[in-house]
Amino acid sequence: MRDREVNFPASFLWGTSTSAYQIEGGGTNTDWWRFERAPDTVAVETCGDACDSWHRYEEDLDLLVRFGLNSFRLSIEWARIEPEHGVISSEALDHYRAVLEACHARAILPVVTLHHFTLPLWVADAGGFENPEIVGWLAHYAMVVGEEFGELIGIACTINEPNIVAAMGYLIGMFPPQVADSDRFVAVNQMMRQAHVAMREALRAGPGTYPIGMPLSMQEYEALPGGEERLHSMRAEMEDKYLQSSQEDDYIGVQCYTKMVVGPDGVVFDPPGEKTEMGYLFWPQCVEYTVRRAAALSSLPIFVTENGIGTDDDDQRIRYLKGALQGLHNVLEEGIDVRGYFQWSLLDNFEWSFGYRPKFGIVGVDRTTFARTPKPSAQWYAEATSDFPRSVIDA
Repeated sequence: MRDREVNFPASFLWGTSTSAYQIEGGGTNTDWWRFERAPDTVAVETCGDACDSWHRYEEDLDLLVRFGLNSFRLSIEWARIEPEHGVISSEALDHYRAVLEACHARAILPVVTLHHFTLPLWVADAGGFENPEIVGWLAHYAMVVGEEFGELIGIACTINEPNIVAAMGYLIGMFPPQVADSDRFVAVNQMMRQAHVAMREALRAGPGTYPIGMPLSMQEYEALPGGEERLHSMRAEMEDKYLQSSQEDDYIGVQCYTKMVVGPDGVVFDPPGEKTEMGYLFWPQCVEYTVRRAAALSSLPIFVTENGIGTDDDDQRIRYLKGALQGLHNVLEEGIDVRGYFQWSLLDNFEWSFGYRPKFGIVGVDRTTFARTPKPSAQWYAEATSDFPRSVIDA
């Protein structure tokens, strides 16, 4: 499989990232839909219709054309494709085929994520990522996706931020199944890595010559005196083991947002400095840091598959994007093989346990009418990407 032909895009990819559950709406067959309604949930509100992108995806793609972007990272919802074990929905396949064809009709390269945080209820009820059978289930799902859409996929992402699914669901208790157990967290991380490899090989066995990789959540880390050992242990479990397991991939997907400060007692949750709406540090420098680290630990090409900021202040968003692209320019100048950058996110969408309060979009969405309204940051991003790197060097 490693010797198969792989065709990378000829030009640098500029795009935005989204996920099915966060924008489509109506994800009733997922563990997240149930989690939001559980009596003891930490979720502040329900997803509901999200941005109604199940019906409005062409409107969203037209925005990308308007902004001059050449790629779009989206996800396919496993719970729609396989609503019951072994039952494949032709309606869902037809829908996602239409979405991918609509991308190509607009000269937008679709970057397709197969798993983005949510599980079908039948998988969750069987133990989710703690059941070893999930490796085979995800491999079969990847086989279906690859066989159906292989010729339409531009780039494939297996599991979005598997380390975050493990940490938030099994260590911090902010995602389903809402537990806090360090042993279960480590075991789920291991299962994630096995599932990624199985999905990668299933995709490689099907049609198409697209690159396949895994989008990994990475942080810039800073250790306070006495926190060095904790930092090393944390980063090894959250990043290094994943980077090691991805060496047979076609690329590394780097996803970064901030800097994490670690003291002798663990993560410092309120370090001094400017904050975002999510409560963490305003730190666009993380792009340069994490790309350098990914490159140092691997010889694979890199895509920045997510980067952005949750804020109500669009001027702050523009400052963040400017800093991020300055860091991107620096690593490109050094010859690091970065082949694309995807801003998170196109739309103000459902931000998991935090609901609709955090605003990550360069396009606002009316919660009643679903009307899309581009923000000044959308115009800034459009101009910056069309005139990069001059747009960040001379600004």
